[in-house]
Amino acid sequence: MKSMKETPPTILVAEDDAEIRFSIVSALEREGYRVMATASGEEALELLAREPCDLVLLDVLLPDLSGLDVCRLMRRQSAVPIIMVTARDAEPDVVAGLEMGADDYVTKPFSLSVLLARVRANLRRTQRVPEAKKLQVGSLTLDPASCTVTAKERVLELSPRLFGLLWQLARHQGEVCRRDHLLDEVWGYEFIGETRTLDVHVHWLREKLREHAPDLEIRTVRGVGYRLVVGK
Repeated sequence: MKSMKETPPTILVAEDDAEIRFSIVSALEREGYRVMATASGEEALELLAREPCDLVLLDVLLPDLSGLDVCRLMRRQSAVPIIMVTARDAEPDVVAGLEMGADDYVTKPFSLSVLLARVRANLRRTQRVPEAKKLQVGSLTLDPASCTVTAKERVLELSPRLFGLLWQLARHQGEVCRRDHLLDEVWGYEFIGETRTLDVHVHWLREKLREHAPDLEIRTVRGVGYRLVVGK
């Protein structure tokens, strides 16, 4: 019996620097990915609306629309994984990207091997089959089938990555979740370069909990990881 040839994942690259864009596209195509590339934020939105893709690599500094605005608008139409590519690695800039719905970020200058590893990891993560049962923790109800979180019948706006992080912490409520475990389960990769992505996601998730579920708290266990507890 002949097996059908799998369609390669499609990746949308929005990067205004022609040299960097060429390097990224060449590296992705060598790995077998199908690539759509543009230097324009508006065109990136048009491409995503016209042809769904499996992952977006999105530069923050685009000439027409800010990459942050592009990310926010993409989130309105798709749950596609978005990796922000930015020269701005200050925490407020990174948090802003996560707030707009980004799942991960890579700072310039970066090595193509690290970028490809992040791409593979995010694609693997989206291919995992979610668990079917809902989970109640404190005032929150988590539904892995739809990746939604409700608090007192109000749906919280969480990116897929933030949902994955909350899901892992909630599954092990009261227990310490090691950093490497969270990176592997939520991002799908072992330690690659730096792990501040996890810390920034935890920061933003804490903000969401303070606003919508004050009965829950994420506590830091120094040198080990994080723990979700009910009550203060």
